[in-house]
Amino acid sequence: MSLRYKRILLKLSGEALMGKSNDGYEPLDINIIAQYAKDVKEVVEAGAEVAIVIGGGNIYRGMNEAETGIERAHGDYMGMLATVINGMALQAGLEKAGVFTRLQSAIKMEQIAEPYIRRRAMRHLEKHRVVIFGAGTGNPYFTTDTAGSLRAIEIKADVILKGTRVDGIYTADPEKDKTATKYETITYSECIQKNLKVMDMTAFTLCMENKLPIIVFDMNKQGNLLKVVKGETVGTLVS
Repeated sequence: MSLRYKRILLKLSGEALMGKSNDGYEPLDINIIAQYAKDVKEVVEAGAEVAIVIGGGNIYRGMNEAETGIERAHGDYMGMLATVINGMALQAGLEKAGVFTRLQSAIKMEQIAEPYIRRRAMRHLEKHRVVIFGAGTGNPYFTTDTAGSLRAIEIKADVILKGTRVDGIYTADPEKDKTATKYETITYSECIQKNLKVMDMTAFTLCMENKLPIIVFDMNKQGNLLKVVKGETVGTLVS
């Protein structure tokens, strides 16, 4: 099978893993994890090398310091630990589906994850293991989007795929504005001019300076990930 992108970094939000239960929200939905694992397995079997960065928003969101009394840096470390929990859940889902997976953490925790070592991560990818990068960048004040961009550049990924609930970048929020239209392709500078929130500025600038294309697509539609990797027109390409 011919693939447009051989090595990808998939960025998932923590919120994407959330499920509804009778008494509100469950931080982790096993059905969503199983679906993501199935999609990732498809692209690995097609010959792609897959790295994943996942957020922590389903477990802990950086709250307002004034409201919680938790200072920003402290809260950010809590968020990094949340991403490791999500990474472990995704690793379990992938391994259950028969995909060899390694979890690397930017904060050392030897009992549950390898430390982040760039060359080791690249070796895993060459052996067609999925590598999940946990704990963000390991530094406060940096989002998991920034961690995704940084890791994608470090491992020489061909593209960063931002899996979301919407099927691309729109002129306005399609969930609120029915007249919003979708961009098939857009340049980095247009995104900045039009103030389209693809990622935070630090993450976005990293991609722009290193000419790393970004594809925003709907991860919840089964089979979409494989279509993106094959180069079919799915979502919005930023380049």
